[in-house]
Amino acid sequence: MAEPVRTRPSEAACPGDESPVEALAIGVDAADLALLQQWHTLESGVRRLTDGLFADVEAANGLAPSSYKALLYLVAAPGRAAPMNQLAQTLGFSTAGTTKVVDRLAEAGLVERRPSDGDRRVTFTALTPAGTATVLAVTRSLAKALRAQVVDRVGEDLVGSFAEAVQKLDPAAGEC
Repeated sequence: MAEPVRTRPSEAACPGDESPVEALAIGVDAADLALLQQWHTLESGVRRLTDGLFADVEAANGLAPSSYKALLYLVAAPGRAAPMNQLAQTLGFSTAGTTKVVDRLAEAGLVERRPSDGDRRVTFTALTPAGTATVLAVTRSLAKALRAQVVDRVGEDLVGSFAEAVQKLDPAAGEC
């Protein structure tokens, strides 16, 4: 049996792609409807691409995306260490969520906890040499996946232009 022909861009190609935009067709300007549909396509496509990239990297390296993001933050932090609350804020995790991620990383020997010299209430998470080696290996793996799944498909120029456009739209640009 032949595949059904997609006659409208909002007909889902993938589960979860169903756009709520078309349901708004009554009472919404056609140009606004088209803009909303483009935004939905962009948002859902980038989300799936990001999820897929991180799933591939996790499968190849055995490191969950949340763990990679924590290690990546620590490798750039002064002294390759940061207070737990700063790590939680930067990653957008709850205190409990950050503790679980750091627990897993510590069990794997990728980070260690250190008390603060100046404040007994503060605990730092510090990258170990194994953690540094891991974050570098995973970063290389992610770069390889990005080249294969993004750059090779659309070209470096488009990737660069898209990154510049998103940076202009980022409400937090320049704050950090």
